[in-house]
Amino acid sequence: MYRSASDYLLKWKNRKRRKPLVIRGARQVGKSYLVSMFAEQNFSDFIEVNFERNPEMKSLFTGTPEKIIRLLELKYNKKIDIENTLLFLDEIQAAPEVFAKLRYFYEDIPELHIIAAGFLLEFLLENHTFSMPVGRIEYLHLGPMTFEEFLTANNNTMLVDFIQNFSLSEDVLEPVHSDLISLFKAFLIIGGMPEAVSAFVETKSYHESEIVKESILGTYEDDFNKYSSRINHGRILNVFKKLPLMVGKKFKYVNVDKNERAKDIAKALHMLEMAKIVFLIKHSACNGVPLGSEVNEKKFKITFLDVGLMVSACGMSMLDIENADDVMMVNSGGLCEQLVGQHLLYLNEYYKKPELYYWVREAKSSSAEVDYVISSGTEIIPVEVKAGKTGRLKSLHQFVKEKGVDLSVRINLAKPSVFQESIRVPGGQSVEFNLLSIPFYLVGQVRRLAQEETVQMIIG
Repeated sequence: MYRSASDYLLKWKNRKRRKPLVIRGARQVGKSYLVSMFAEQNFSDFIEVNFERNPEMKSLFTGTPEKIIRLLELKYNKKIDIENTLLFLDEIQAAPEVFAKLRYFYEDIPELHIIAAGFLLEFLLENHTFSMPVGRIEYLHLGPMTFEEFLTANNNTMLVDFIQNFSLSEDVLEPVHSDLISLFKAFLIIGGMPEAVSAFVETKSYHESEIVKESILGTYEDDFNKYSSRINHGRILNVFKKLPLMVGKKFKYVNVDKNERAKDIAKALHMLEMAKIVFLIKHSACNGVPLGSEVNEKKFKITFLDVGLMVSACGMSMLDIENADDVMMVNSGGLCEQLVGQHLLYLNEYYKKPELYYWVREAKSSSAEVDYVISSGTEIIPVEVKAGKTGRLKSLHQFVKEKGVDLSVRINLAKPSVFQESIRVPGGQSVEFNLLSIPFYLVGQVRRLAQEETVQMIIG
Protein backbone atom coordinates (compact mmCIF):
# COMPACT_ATOMS: atom_id res chain seq x y z
CA MET A 1 0.00 0.00 0.00
CA TYR A 2 1.21 3.46 -0.88
CA ARG A 3 2.37 5.73 1.95
CA SER A 4 3.31 9.32 1.24
CA ALA A 5 6.25 8.85 3.61
CA SER A 6 7.90 6.82 0.84
CA ASP A 7 8.25 10.07 -1.14
CA TYR A 8 10.07 11.59 1.83
CA LEU A 9 12.31 8.51 2.03
CA LEU A 10 13.26 8.95 -1.61
CA LYS A 11 14.26 12.56 -0.96
CA TRP A 12 16.29 11.36 2.01
CA LYS A 13 18.04 8.77 -0.14
CA ASN A 14 19.07 11.36 -2.72
CA ARG A 15 20.23 14.04 -0.29
CA LYS A 16 23.96 14.68 -0.10
CA ARG A 17 23.80 15.58 3.60
CA ARG A 18 21.88 12.44 4.46
CA LYS A 19 22.17 11.01 7.99
CA PRO A 20 21.06 7.65 9.43
CA LEU A 21 17.27 7.84 9.60
CA VAL A 22 15.30 6.76 12.67
CA ILE A 23 11.58 6.10 12.17
CA ARG A 24 9.47 6.83 15.23
CA GLY A 25 5.88 5.71 15.66
CA ALA A 26 3.52 3.38 17.49
CA ARG A 27 3.52 -0.36 17.02
CA GLN A 28 1.86 -1.49 13.78
CA VAL A 29 1.60 1.86 12.02
CA GLY A 30 3.59 0.28 9.18
CA LYS A 31 7.22 1.20 9.87
CA SER A 32 8.74 -2.11 8.74
CA TYR A 33 6.43 -2.43 5.74
CA LEU A 34 7.27 1.09 4.63
CA VAL A 35 11.01 0.40 4.73
CA SER A 36 10.79 -2.98 2.97
CA MET A 37 8.69 -1.53 0.14
CA PHE A 38 11.03 1.44 -0.16
CA ALA A 39 14.03 -0.89 -0.36
CA GLU A 40 12.38 -3.09 -2.98
CA GLN A 41 11.71 -0.10 -5.23
CA ASN A 42 14.95 1.84 -4.79
CA PHE A 43 17.85 -0.47 -3.85
CA SER A 44 19.59 -3.41 -5.44
CA ASP A 45 20.19 -5.01 -2.04
CA PHE A 46 18.46 -4.96 1.35
CA ILE A 47 19.70 -6.22 4.70
CA GLU A 48 17.26 -6.32 7.59
CA VAL A 49 18.37 -6.97 11.16
CA ASN A 50 15.58 -7.45 13.72
CA PHE A 51 17.04 -7.18 17.22
CA GLU A 52 13.90 -8.33 19.00
CA ARG A 53 13.61 -11.47 16.90
CA ASN A 54 17.37 -12.10 16.78
CA PRO A 55 18.98 -10.55 19.89
CA GLU A 56 22.24 -12.34 19.19
CA MET A 57 22.81 -10.02 16.23
CA LYS A 58 23.85 -7.32 18.69
CA SER A 59 27.22 -9.03 18.99
CA LEU A 60 28.02 -8.12 15.38
CA PHE A 61 27.74 -4.42 16.11
CA THR A 62 30.99 -3.98 17.99
CA GLY A 63 34.05 -2.10 16.89
CA THR A 64 34.18 0.32 13.98
CA PRO A 65 31.50 0.61 11.26
CA GLU A 66 33.99 -0.93 8.79
CA LYS A 67 34.34 -3.97 11.04
CA ILE A 68 30.57 -4.22 11.44
CA ILE A 69 30.14 -4.23 7.66
CA ARG A 70 32.67 -7.07 7.34
CA LEU A 71 30.86 -9.10 10.00
CA LEU A 72 27.53 -8.55 8.25
CA GLU A 73 29.08 -9.72 4.97
CA LEU A 74 30.21 -12.92 6.66
CA LYS A 75 26.81 -13.41 8.30
CA TYR A 76 24.84 -12.98 5.07
CA ASN A 77 27.52 -14.48 2.82
CA LYS A 78 27.55 -11.63 0.33
CA LYS A 79 29.47 -8.48 -0.48
CA ILE A 80 27.78 -5.27 0.66
CA ASP A 81 27.70 -2.54 -1.96
CA ILE A 82 27.79 0.52 0.28
CA GLU A 83 26.06 2.90 -2.12
CA ASN A 84 23.36 0.49 -3.31
CA THR A 85 22.43 -1.34 -0.12
CA LEU A 86 19.86 -0.34 2.46
CA LEU A 87 20.68 -1.52 5.98
CA PHE A 88 17.56 -1.69 8.13
CA LEU A 89 17.92 -2.04 11.90
CA ASP A 90 14.45 -3.00 13.12
CA GLU A 91 13.27 -3.07 16.74
CA ILE A 92 16.41 -1.14 17.67
CA GLN A 93 14.95 -0.37 21.10
CA ALA A 94 16.07 -3.92 21.99
CA ALA A 95 19.69 -2.95 21.24
CA PRO A 96 20.45 0.46 22.81
CA GLU A 97 24.17 0.01 22.25
CA VAL A 98 23.54 -0.29 18.52
CA PHE A 99 21.48 2.90 18.55
CA ALA A 100 24.50 4.70 20.01
CA LYS A 101 26.62 3.36 17.11
CA LEU A 102 24.59 5.26 14.52
CA ARG A 103 26.74 8.35 14.98
CA TYR A 104 29.83 6.45 13.85
CA PHE A 105 28.12 5.19 10.71
CA TYR A 106 27.40 8.81 9.83
CA GLU A 107 30.96 9.90 10.57
CA ASP A 108 32.84 6.94 9.03
CA ILE A 109 30.58 5.61 6.23
CA PRO A 110 28.23 8.46 5.25
CA GLU A 111 27.58 6.77 1.88
CA LEU A 112 25.72 3.90 3.56
CA HIS A 113 21.94 4.16 3.58
CA ILE A 114 20.87 3.12 7.07
CA ILE A 115 17.40 3.21 8.64
CA ALA A 116 16.45 2.23 12.17
CA ALA A 117 12.99 1.76 13.69
CA GLY A 118 11.31 0.57 16.84
CA PHE A 119 7.96 0.84 18.59
CA LEU A 120 9.16 1.85 22.06
CA LEU A 121 11.90 4.24 21.02
CA GLU A 122 10.54 7.01 23.22
CA PHE A 123 11.35 4.94 26.32
CA LEU A 124 14.90 4.47 25.06
CA LEU A 125 15.34 8.14 24.22
CA GLU A 126 13.95 9.34 27.56
CA ASN A 127 16.07 7.12 29.81
CA HIS A 128 19.18 6.38 27.76
CA THR A 129 22.42 5.54 29.55
CA PHE A 130 24.60 5.92 26.48
CA SER A 131 25.94 8.90 24.57
CA MET A 132 23.17 10.05 22.22
CA PRO A 133 24.17 10.53 18.56
CA VAL A 134 23.05 14.15 18.68
CA GLY A 135 23.37 15.85 15.30
CA ARG A 136 24.36 12.54 13.70
CA ILE A 137 20.87 11.12 13.03
CA GLU A 138 17.55 12.41 11.73
CA TYR A 139 13.97 11.36 12.43
CA LEU A 140 10.86 10.45 10.50
CA HIS A 141 7.61 10.48 12.49
CA LEU A 142 5.07 8.01 11.13
CA GLY A 143 1.41 7.86 12.08
CA PRO A 144 -1.59 5.87 10.80
CA MET A 145 -2.63 6.05 7.16
CA THR A 146 -4.42 9.23 6.11
CA PHE A 147 -7.80 9.33 4.42
CA GLU A 148 -6.08 9.96 1.07
CA GLU A 149 -3.84 6.92 1.59
CA PHE A 150 -6.95 4.93 2.49
CA LEU A 151 -8.53 6.00 -0.82
CA THR A 152 -5.39 5.02 -2.72
CA ALA A 153 -5.36 1.59 -1.08
CA ASN A 154 -8.97 1.13 -2.23
CA ASN A 155 -8.02 2.10 -5.80
CA ASN A 156 -9.83 5.44 -5.66
CA THR A 157 -6.89 7.27 -7.19
CA MET A 158 -9.06 9.67 -9.21
CA LEU A 159 -10.70 10.89 -6.01
CA VAL A 160 -7.27 11.35 -4.43
CA ASP A 161 -6.20 13.44 -7.41
CA PHE A 162 -9.39 15.50 -7.05
CA ILE A 163 -8.74 16.13 -3.34
CA GLN A 164 -5.08 17.04 -3.76
CA ASN A 165 -5.78 19.48 -6.59
CA PHE A 166 -9.07 20.91 -5.35
CA SER A 167 -9.28 24.71 -5.41
CA LEU A 168 -11.73 26.87 -3.49
CA SER A 169 -12.79 28.42 -6.78
CA GLU A 170 -14.28 25.06 -7.85
CA ASP A 171 -17.63 23.53 -7.08
CA VAL A 172 -17.99 19.94 -5.85
CA LEU A 173 -20.70 18.07 -7.71
CA GLU A 174 -23.21 16.33 -5.47
CA PRO A 175 -22.38 12.76 -6.68
CA VAL A 176 -18.66 13.32 -5.96
CA HIS A 177 -19.40 14.86 -2.57
CA SER A 178 -21.74 12.00 -1.64
CA ASP A 179 -19.20 9.36 -2.66
CA LEU A 180 -16.46 11.01 -0.62
CA ILE A 181 -18.71 11.36 2.44
CA SER A 182 -19.60 7.65 2.19
CA LEU A 183 -15.91 6.74 1.97
CA PHE A 184 -15.17 9.08 4.86
CA LYS A 185 -17.71 7.19 6.99
CA ALA A 186 -16.04 3.91 6.01
CA PHE A 187 -12.69 5.35 7.08
CA LEU A 188 -14.23 6.35 10.42
CA ILE A 189 -14.87 2.71 11.24
CA ILE A 190 -11.82 1.10 9.59
CA GLY A 191 -9.26 3.75 10.49
CA GLY A 192 -5.71 4.03 9.26
CA MET A 193 -3.85 1.07 10.75
CA PRO A 194 -2.29 -0.53 7.64
CA GLU A 195 -3.17 -4.14 8.48
CA ALA A 196 -6.81 -3.22 9.15
CA VAL A 197 -6.99 -1.32 5.87
CA SER A 198 -5.34 -4.21 4.02
CA ALA A 199 -7.87 -6.66 5.46
CA PHE A 200 -10.73 -4.49 4.24
CA VAL A 201 -9.18 -3.99 0.79
CA GLU A 202 -8.67 -7.71 0.32
CA THR A 203 -12.05 -8.91 1.62
CA LYS A 204 -14.34 -5.84 1.51
CA SER A 205 -15.41 -7.03 4.94
CA TYR A 206 -15.71 -4.71 7.91
CA HIS A 207 -15.72 -7.80 10.08
CA GLU A 208 -12.27 -8.89 8.89
CA SER A 209 -10.99 -5.40 9.55
CA GLU A 210 -12.52 -5.50 13.01
CA ILE A 211 -10.70 -8.75 13.82
CA VAL A 212 -7.39 -7.09 12.96
CA LYS A 213 -8.12 -4.02 15.08
CA GLU A 214 -9.05 -6.13 18.10
CA SER A 215 -5.79 -8.00 17.66
CA ILE A 216 -3.83 -4.74 17.59
CA LEU A 217 -5.54 -3.51 20.75
CA GLY A 218 -4.73 -6.85 22.39
CA THR A 219 -1.10 -6.52 21.34
CA TYR A 220 -0.89 -3.10 22.97
CA GLU A 221 -2.29 -4.54 26.19
CA ASP A 222 0.28 -7.35 26.07
CA ASP A 223 3.00 -4.73 25.67
CA PHE A 224 2.08 -3.21 29.03
CA ASN A 225 3.99 -6.03 30.69
CA LYS A 226 7.12 -4.38 29.30
CA TYR A 227 6.35 -1.32 31.39
CA SER A 228 6.11 -3.33 34.64
CA SER A 229 9.35 -1.95 36.04
CA ARG A 230 7.98 1.58 35.57
CA ILE A 231 4.31 1.38 36.51
CA ASN A 232 1.54 -0.88 37.79
CA HIS A 233 0.17 -3.05 34.97
CA GLY A 234 -3.43 -2.83 36.15
CA ARG A 235 -3.31 0.95 36.39
CA ILE A 236 -2.01 1.49 32.88
CA LEU A 237 -4.56 -0.99 31.51
CA ASN A 238 -7.33 0.92 33.26
CA VAL A 239 -6.15 4.24 31.78
CA PHE A 240 -5.81 2.66 28.33
CA LYS A 241 -9.41 1.43 28.38
CA LYS A 242 -10.78 4.82 29.47
CA LEU A 243 -8.92 6.95 26.89
CA PRO A 244 -11.14 6.31 23.83
CA LEU A 245 -14.15 7.56 25.78
CA MET A 246 -12.37 10.79 26.73
CA VAL A 247 -11.38 12.05 23.26
CA GLY A 248 -12.49 15.64 22.69
CA LYS A 249 -13.03 16.42 26.37
CA LYS A 250 -10.85 18.26 28.84
CA PHE A 251 -8.85 15.55 30.57
CA LYS A 252 -9.67 15.14 34.24
CA TYR A 253 -7.85 12.50 36.27
CA VAL A 254 -10.92 11.89 38.42
CA ASN A 255 -12.82 10.74 35.31
CA VAL A 256 -10.33 7.91 34.89
CA ASP A 257 -10.52 6.56 38.42
CA LYS A 258 -11.61 8.59 41.44
CA ASN A 259 -9.81 6.14 43.73
CA GLU A 260 -6.39 6.68 42.13
CA ARG A 261 -4.03 9.55 42.82
CA ALA A 262 -3.72 12.07 39.99
CA LYS A 263 0.07 11.71 39.82
CA ASP A 264 -0.23 7.93 39.40
CA ILE A 265 -2.70 8.31 36.54
CA ALA A 266 -0.45 11.00 35.05
CA LYS A 267 2.47 8.59 35.08
CA ALA A 268 0.42 5.91 33.30
CA LEU A 269 -0.74 8.47 30.76
CA HIS A 270 2.88 9.46 30.14
CA MET A 271 3.77 5.83 29.44
CA LEU A 272 1.01 5.60 26.84
CA GLU A 273 2.12 8.91 25.37
CA MET A 274 5.67 7.61 24.94
CA ALA A 275 4.29 4.49 23.25
CA LYS A 276 2.50 6.85 20.80
CA ILE A 277 -0.88 5.32 21.71
CA VAL A 278 -2.18 8.67 22.90
CA PHE A 279 -1.29 12.30 22.19
CA LEU A 280 -1.81 15.19 24.57
CA ILE A 281 -3.42 18.22 22.94
CA LYS A 282 -2.35 21.09 25.18
CA HIS A 283 -3.93 24.50 25.68
CA SER A 284 -2.04 27.37 24.09
CA ALA A 285 -2.70 31.03 24.82
CA CYS A 286 -2.41 31.53 21.03
CA ASN A 287 -0.97 35.05 21.16
CA GLY A 288 1.63 34.23 18.53
CA VAL A 289 3.77 31.56 16.96
CA PRO A 290 5.13 29.13 17.79
CA LEU A 291 1.97 27.97 19.52
CA GLY A 292 4.01 25.73 21.81
CA SER A 293 5.67 28.72 23.46
CA GLU A 294 2.53 29.55 25.46
CA VAL A 295 1.35 26.17 26.63
CA ASN A 296 -0.44 25.50 29.89
CA GLU A 297 0.65 21.99 30.87
CA LYS A 298 -2.29 21.58 33.26
CA LYS A 299 -4.94 22.09 30.59
CA PHE A 300 -5.08 19.40 27.95
CA LYS A 301 -7.29 16.92 26.17
CA ILE A 302 -6.25 13.77 24.36
CA THR A 303 -6.52 12.16 20.99
CA PHE A 304 -6.13 8.42 20.47
CA LEU A 305 -3.69 6.88 18.02
CA ASP A 306 -6.29 5.98 15.40
CA VAL A 307 -9.99 6.52 14.81
CA GLY A 308 -10.57 2.91 13.77
CA LEU A 309 -8.97 1.63 16.97
CA MET A 310 -11.05 4.13 18.91
CA VAL A 311 -14.23 2.77 17.32
CA SER A 312 -13.29 -0.79 18.27
CA ALA A 313 -12.23 0.18 21.79
CA CYS A 314 -15.60 1.92 22.28
CA GLY A 315 -17.45 -1.20 21.13
CA MET A 316 -19.07 0.45 18.09
CA SER A 317 -19.70 -1.08 14.67
CA MET A 318 -20.33 0.08 11.12
CA LEU A 319 -24.05 -0.43 11.75
CA ASP A 320 -23.93 2.20 14.50
CA ILE A 321 -22.58 4.79 12.08
CA GLU A 322 -24.69 3.90 9.05
CA ASN A 323 -27.88 4.12 11.10
CA ALA A 324 -27.01 7.44 12.72
CA ASP A 325 -28.96 10.34 11.20
CA ASP A 326 -26.18 12.60 12.35
CA VAL A 327 -22.58 11.52 12.90
CA MET A 328 -22.57 13.77 15.97
CA MET A 329 -24.58 11.03 17.66
CA VAL A 330 -21.51 8.79 17.61
CA ASN A 331 -19.67 9.32 20.89
CA SER A 332 -21.00 12.91 21.04
CA GLY A 333 -18.89 13.93 18.07
CA GLY A 334 -15.65 12.64 19.59
CA LEU A 335 -15.18 10.28 16.66
CA CYS A 336 -15.02 13.12 14.15
CA GLU A 337 -12.75 15.16 16.41
CA GLN A 338 -10.44 12.14 16.63
CA LEU A 339 -10.26 11.77 12.86
CA VAL A 340 -9.45 15.45 12.40
CA GLY A 341 -6.93 15.42 15.24
CA GLN A 342 -4.90 12.49 13.94
CA HIS A 343 -4.63 14.21 10.56
CA LEU A 344 -3.69 17.63 11.95
CA LEU A 345 -0.98 16.05 14.10
CA TYR A 346 0.94 15.04 10.98
CA LEU A 347 0.36 18.12 8.81
CA ASN A 348 4.00 19.18 9.08
CA GLU A 349 7.00 17.62 7.38
CA TYR A 350 7.85 14.10 8.50
CA TYR A 351 11.00 15.24 10.27
CA LYS A 352 9.01 17.43 12.67
CA LYS A 353 7.64 16.01 15.91
CA PRO A 354 3.81 15.76 15.80
CA GLU A 355 2.28 18.55 17.88
CA LEU A 356 -1.22 19.95 18.14
CA TYR A 357 -2.91 22.52 20.36
CA TYR A 358 -6.33 23.78 21.35
CA TRP A 359 -7.64 26.92 23.03
CA VAL A 360 -9.92 27.24 26.01
CA ARG A 361 -11.29 30.25 27.85
CA GLU A 362 -12.72 29.39 31.22
CA ALA A 363 -14.74 32.21 32.73
CA LYS A 364 -18.03 32.35 34.62
CA SER A 365 -19.47 34.87 32.21
CA SER A 366 -18.21 33.45 28.94
CA SER A 367 -16.52 30.07 28.62
CA ALA A 368 -15.30 28.94 25.21
CA GLU A 369 -13.23 26.16 23.65
CA VAL A 370 -11.85 25.87 20.12
CA ASP A 371 -11.25 22.24 19.14
CA TYR A 372 -7.83 22.75 17.53
CA VAL A 373 -5.48 25.58 16.65
CA ILE A 374 -2.85 25.34 13.92
CA SER A 375 -0.43 27.82 12.39
CA SER A 376 0.48 28.63 8.81
CA GLY A 377 3.59 30.78 8.70
CA THR A 378 2.91 33.55 11.19
CA GLU A 379 -0.87 33.14 10.94
CA ILE A 380 -2.84 31.43 13.72
CA ILE A 381 -5.87 29.47 12.49
CA PRO A 382 -8.59 28.17 14.83
CA VAL A 383 -10.27 24.93 13.69
CA GLU A 384 -13.75 23.84 14.78
CA VAL A 385 -15.08 20.34 14.14
CA LYS A 386 -18.83 19.96 13.63
CA ALA A 387 -20.03 16.41 13.13
CA GLY A 388 -23.12 17.45 11.13
CA LYS A 389 -23.65 20.01 8.36
CA THR A 390 -24.49 22.83 10.74
CA GLY A 391 -23.63 23.94 14.26
CA ARG A 392 -23.08 27.09 16.26
CA LEU A 393 -19.66 28.72 16.22
CA LYS A 394 -19.88 30.62 19.51
CA SER A 395 -16.41 29.56 20.70
CA LEU A 396 -14.86 30.35 17.34
CA HIS A 397 -16.38 33.83 17.45
CA GLN A 398 -14.99 34.34 20.95
CA PHE A 399 -11.52 33.37 19.71
CA VAL A 400 -11.78 35.83 16.81
CA LYS A 401 -12.81 38.61 19.18
CA GLU A 402 -9.87 38.01 21.50
CA LYS A 403 -7.13 37.18 18.99
CA GLY A 404 -8.19 39.23 15.97
CA VAL A 405 -7.50 36.51 13.41
CA ASP A 406 -8.58 37.00 9.82
CA LEU A 407 -9.29 33.37 8.92
CA SER A 408 -11.00 30.52 10.74
CA VAL A 409 -11.74 26.95 9.66
CA ARG A 410 -14.79 24.78 10.17
CA ILE A 411 -14.74 21.09 9.28
CA ASN A 412 -18.09 19.34 8.81
CA LEU A 413 -20.19 17.31 6.37
CA ALA A 414 -21.17 20.18 4.07
CA LYS A 415 -19.59 21.06 0.72
CA PRO A 416 -16.59 23.43 0.73
CA SER A 417 -17.35 27.13 1.00
CA VAL A 418 -15.79 30.42 2.03
CA PHE A 419 -17.77 33.37 3.31
CA GLN A 420 -17.25 36.47 5.37
CA GLU A 421 -18.72 36.72 8.85
CA SER A 422 -19.18 39.78 11.02
CA ILE A 423 -19.36 39.68 14.82
CA ARG A 424 -19.93 42.35 17.43
CA VAL A 425 -17.21 43.24 19.91
CA PRO A 426 -17.42 45.36 23.09
CA GLY A 427 -17.99 48.97 22.19
CA GLY A 428 -20.49 48.23 19.44
CA GLN A 429 -17.94 47.77 16.69
CA SER A 430 -17.93 44.85 14.24
CA VAL A 431 -15.06 42.50 13.43
CA GLU A 432 -15.04 40.72 10.10
CA PHE A 433 -13.26 37.48 9.31
CA ASN A 434 -13.34 34.82 6.62
CA LEU A 435 -14.69 31.39 7.49
CA LEU A 436 -13.29 28.52 5.45
CA SER A 437 -15.69 25.59 5.68
CA ILE A 438 -14.43 22.24 4.36
CA PRO A 439 -15.80 18.69 4.49
CA PHE A 440 -13.96 16.02 6.44
CA TYR A 441 -12.47 14.48 3.31
CA LEU A 442 -10.40 17.65 2.74
CA VAL A 443 -8.85 17.67 6.22
CA GLY A 444 -5.45 16.69 4.82
CA GLN A 445 -5.52 19.77 2.60
CA VAL A 446 -6.54 22.26 5.29
CA ARG A 447 -3.25 24.13 5.44
CA ARG A 448 -2.96 24.37 1.64
CA LEU A 449 -6.52 25.63 1.31
CA ALA A 450 -6.03 28.08 4.17
CA GLN A 451 -2.97 29.48 2.42
CA GLU A 452 -4.96 29.73 -0.82
CA GLU A 453 -7.68 31.69 0.94
CA THR A 454 -5.11 33.90 2.69
CA VAL A 455 -3.60 34.80 -0.68
CA GLN A 456 -7.05 35.64 -2.03
CA MET A 457 -7.72 37.91 0.97
CA ILE A 458 -4.47 39.78 0.34
CA ILE A 459 -4.99 40.32 -3.38
CA GLY A 460 -8.77 40.63 -3.22
